[in-house]
Amino acid sequence: MAARIRRAFVTMWMAAFSPLVLPILAQQPGQPVKVTQITGLMGVKKNTGGNLTVEGGNLHFSHEQTKVEVATTSMEDVVTGGDSQRLVHGTLGTLTMLAPYGSGRFLSLFRTKLDTLTVKYRDTDGGLHGAIFTMPLGKADVVKKELLAQGAHTTAPEEPANSAAAQTPAAKEQKQ
Repeated sequence: MAARIRRAFVTMWMAAFSPLVLPILAQQPGQPVKVTQITGLMGVKKNTGGNLTVEGGNLHFSHEQTKVEVATTSMEDVVTGGDSQRLVHGTLGTLTMLAPYGSGRFLSLFRTKLDTLTVKYRDTDGGLHGAIFTMPLGKADVVKKELLAQGAHTTAPEEPANSAAAQTPAAKEQKQ
């Protein structure tokens, strides 16, 4: 009986406070986002971790003493996407491949989701460049909106959230 009361209390508590969790965890504009620069920025090695901010009409990437700025007005295309990576990576991930009976291959099936941000831009001499960043889930759209608000361009059409979920099969049939 006491366990049921506790379970009911915890369920009510979680239901009452769950709407407050997402706004608290949401990315605030102008706040640095921890990213990994996969490739593309001049003077930065591949797979370098750092902080990404958008302010003053520029995209700022900083890693220790390395700082790179790209003007948002020089950005021709900004695209976001989703991806995943192995949960166990690095040296330990490589060593798990040697585990007996294929268990290392099984461990590589466990993956974590992440967001990608791809930026196509022109440098001061007119040369075309592209930079790819990975970041925690849910951060890429916020950065993209900040970039677009400060003068960047995109070729990808903006789709409202849950647009596919909002359309019922009957509504899809009527469109066709």
